[in-house]
Amino acid sequence: MNILNRVKLIKLNTAEILVLGFAGLILLGSILLTLPIASQNGESVGFVNALFTAASAVAVTGLVVVDTLTHWTTFGHVVILVLIQIGGLGIITMGTLFALVLGRKINFRERVIMQEAMNKITVSGVVRLAKYVLIMTFLFEGIGAVILATRFVPIYGLGKGIWLSVFHSISAFCNAGFDLIGNFQSLTPFVSDPVVSIVVALLIILGGIGFVVILELMEKKSFKKLSLHSKMTLSITGFLLLLGFIIVLALEFDNPETMGNLGFGGKLLSGFFHSVTPRTAGFNTLPMDKLMMGTIVMTIVFMFIGGSSAGTAGGVKVTTLGVILATITSVIKGKQDTESFKRKLPRDLVNRSLTIITLSIGLVILVTFVLSVTEDATFKETFFEAVSAFGTVGLSLGITTELSTIGKIVITLTMFFGRVGPLTVFMALAERRQASSAIAYPDEEIMIG
Repeated sequence: MNILNRVKLIKLNTAEILVLGFAGLILLGSILLTLPIASQNGESVGFVNALFTAASAVAVTGLVVVDTLTHWTTFGHVVILVLIQIGGLGIITMGTLFALVLGRKINFRERVIMQEAMNKITVSGVVRLAKYVLIMTFLFEGIGAVILATRFVPIYGLGKGIWLSVFHSISAFCNAGFDLIGNFQSLTPFVSDPVVSIVVALLIILGGIGFVVILELMEKKSFKKLSLHSKMTLSITGFLLLLGFIIVLALEFDNPETMGNLGFGGKLLSGFFHSVTPRTAGFNTLPMDKLMMGTIVMTIVFMFIGGSSAGTAGGVKVTTLGVILATITSVIKGKQDTESFKRKLPRDLVNRSLTIITLSIGLVILVTFVLSVTEDATFKETFFEAVSAFGTVGLSLGITTELSTIGKIVITLTMFFGRVGPLTVFMALAERRQASSAIAYPDEEIMIG
């Protein structure tokens, strides 16, 4: 049997398909970005830097080791934008797009893979959902680009203004955080601009709450009729946005290095924006290294939580947090089952949520430890960088460009784990080694707490 036939006999599970798909896309992007044509100086940026940038784009993170505007050529910018779009929508969704364009029928096994990749509960309607995902994505990105063009075109001219509008609209909706403003400024020049700040923030929120939630809102138009997933997502998202806005405004209001010199409208805008952007977006309108310590702590917590499942956001996801909080509440109330919105949550869901949280905390601790050894930076800076990479956020306190080669590789792997999900990666590595067992062991109590 030749090698081609052996490859055809290999049956990959969904976790393996996702891991290999994202890894392959990152590798392809790395090769393209190492080409001299991608750099404005005509010299290769080096494989490690190209790998870091490609991983950041595919993982829709936004951490960069070179300035996106001034280092990369138009070719490089296009490569990065394509990686962002594919990474934001997901390998499986983009594959579905090509299948639909080619008119190929999607078989049942492919539908099951799509169901798991898109975090849909049932396989029913998964192709329809994929179609809506593609339509909603291009619609929201198109509307965002048109509105942003009203500000960018007068400033940068017609051609460049339109390009900046398209780039930032896609980057915002995909929660990527890459910008073409230059000199690592992100969106700080537009801190008091209501059009740019509000449009980018809304695109971040829409991409972050998930396509399933958006579709349900469009169809049912009533909070009471929504599924438990949508209710939990919207409730926690709304609470975090309000809490973040209050915290940022209270702590930064009189800070002369951030909000202090802004007008009242600018303070409201920047407060709102910085309650949104830690939810895995990566843009900033206030200088990150000048924020108060309390704001930084809040940002770290928000980056770790992230956005919603079945969207473009990263982090452990708000629904995972919701399940944990519901479990804690049920235990405190003495209930045997985990309950939320008058619904009982399956024990398997609780176990998976606890596993995701535990693996994520462990990964962040490990990355922080490694960076503390390899980098010349404070604990605050390394911890922030680790959480930002894991949450695929892209915010930084300024150490990304100074990372050592080992540090860049570690952060690259962290972004990859964060985008695919630590549980998915471990399942892909472990699933083939699992052996089914019919043995049921007896119960025994231990002392805890």
